[in-house]
Amino acid sequence: MAQYEIVSALTEFAFMRRALVGSMALAIGCAPVGILLLLRRMSLFGDALSHAVLPGAAIGFLLGGLTLPWLAGGGLVAGLLVALAASVAARKTRLNEDASFAGFYLLALAIGVLIVSKWGSSVDLIHLLFGSVLAIDDPSLLIVSSVATITLLWLAIEYRGIVLECADSGFIAATSGNGMRFHIGFMVIAVLNFVAAFQAMGTLMAVGLMMLPAATARLWVERLSMLFVLSWAIALFACVAGLIASYQWDLPSGPAIVLIAGALYCLSLLLAPFGLFVRRKSRHHAI
Repeated sequence: MAQYEIVSALTEFAFMRRALVGSMALAIGCAPVGILLLLRRMSLFGDALSHAVLPGAAIGFLLGGLTLPWLAGGGLVAGLLVALAASVAARKTRLNEDASFAGFYLLALAIGVLIVSKWGSSVDLIHLLFGSVLAIDDPSLLIVSSVATITLLWLAIEYRGIVLECADSGFIAATSGNGMRFHIGFMVIAVLNFVAAFQAMGTLMAVGLMMLPAATARLWVERLSMLFVLSWAIALFACVAGLIASYQWDLPSGPAIVLIAGALYCLSLLLAPFGLFVRRKSRHHAI
């Protein structure tokens, strides 16, 4: 009976249907971006970029309120500016990419918080930082689904090039000269996914859905194709299970989804073939 009520809630209520479809679309788009960030050793870049969209979204909020075109447009412009500025700084100075992103994202975060705190309210800041999956409307759902579609199409078209660029950017730049194209394309796709994700889960929660499934999958498999498949499966499961948990126990939906993904990550650290236990065991036998 309880299972029937949960399934009924996910299918009968319009806001739950939109939340389910929207979160699953987010998972489909964010999971492969997380894998690519993992391959590039830029896992913390996701956290930096999630904060980079905040000042643009804050300015958009001040100009147009909590309306989708202003929030999404402002977040997209700010995220692209930070990503491109950090990339240029990394290539033109002695700073590496992590250091340049850290500087720009901290500046962007400070500007965003200052704008909302000065001309908005604490409620507005909480909405931008944490979002609400259950508040997804039809325009937001259209944006999230469109970004997921664009991500999959881009990945299908540029798969070989982007994987090579992740593995050895110097080699692909020397042999084909397309390294910058793949790099900028990846930055644009990452920013698009963060803009779509913060509409539903806020800037602080969006990175969890992107990086936790990728890190969890990496503990179980080695082949790149299986990394994508398993990351998708983990992200989709976390979205469905998180929504069920939020309905069953009256929890905020975004943190519930990230907590489910985090719990799977912690379990994988203990049980996965490349987790803590196996690594300790292998080290013991090596000694």
